[in-house]
Amino acid sequence: MGRAERLPLLQQIEAERQSAVICYFTGDRENLGTRVAPDVIRVFYRHLLALGPRPRLDLFLYTRGGDVLTPWRLVNLLREFTPQLGVLVPFRAASAGTLLCLGADEVVMGRLGELGPIDPSVANAFNPEDPANPAARLPVSVEDVTAYLALAREIAGLEGEGSMVAIFNQLVNRVHPLALGNVHRNYALIRSLARKLLQMHLPTQEQDRVKDIIQNLTERLYAHNHMISRREAREEIKLPVVTPSERLEDLMWQLYLDYEAELQLLEPFNPAVMLQPREYSLEFEAAAGIVESLPCLDAFVFNGTITRANEPREGAPPVNVIFTRQGWRQLV
Repeated sequence: MGRAERLPLLQQIEAERQSAVICYFTGDRENLGTRVAPDVIRVFYRHLLALGPRPRLDLFLYTRGGDVLTPWRLVNLLREFTPQLGVLVPFRAASAGTLLCLGADEVVMGRLGELGPIDPSVANAFNPEDPANPAARLPVSVEDVTAYLALAREIAGLEGEGSMVAIFNQLVNRVHPLALGNVHRNYALIRSLARKLLQMHLPTQEQDRVKDIIQNLTERLYAHNHMISRREAREEIKLPVVTPSERLEDLMWQLYLDYEAELQLLEPFNPAVMLQPREYSLEFEAAAGIVESLPCLDAFVFNGTITRANEPREGAPPVNVIFTRQGWRQLV
């Protein structure tokens, strides 16, 4: 399938929802993935200008996450064009994708729909070295740090000031203080963003619910890769989750499968296979993300060159790959 086949699906989803739909699909193809990032904001603006203001607007979303500041910018932009914002989740909307959902009046989740914790892992020059690669730095999870301190209090039963100071000093001896400062800054940032996004559509009298949702998506979840089903999202986390009709569920899944095939998510990007036995070099182009609406289509495209290695070393790939361009491209 392609755009010609997807447009009827989009039209049918719009008719079911009585809304305009913009699709944002960040691909997770092995070795060639994309993530939520600020460069998509201008792409969305083009689509929104083409659609014009609408009474209802839906974001069809698939992502494993990305930049945590982008959801705040994107939701604000979307709400400049509509008073009623929905997010359609046929499958994954993790991390930054879940933050996008927090800014919606309703989240339509399919049977396979899943959200995730919003605690980020942060990395900077002061993070611990990776033992396997001294040139790299290990990311530090915000929630891992808070969980370590909670472990000392709740499991080990350390409550006195002296005990907690000793525990904190052990942490500082392993992790640079400036890295921990960065962790705390992100701890505050993610909660502030989540609060602002929820307050866009939840009334003032529901501030206890806002606080509870944030707690549920951070401290009360056990791992960053925890999958939040639509039942948990609705009944335990108290998000405004809606179950689609059977017809809408089917349309959402068909659209997801088309994007999955278009971006070849089930096929690893393998340059060594792409180069034919008698070829020395090959130029390639591959799409790895899509923003699509009825009037517009943009794709995140990688361009590059694959060259056969003259003397491949043992354990090294037999080809060299150079990316010459990557970025969003207007296709329609």
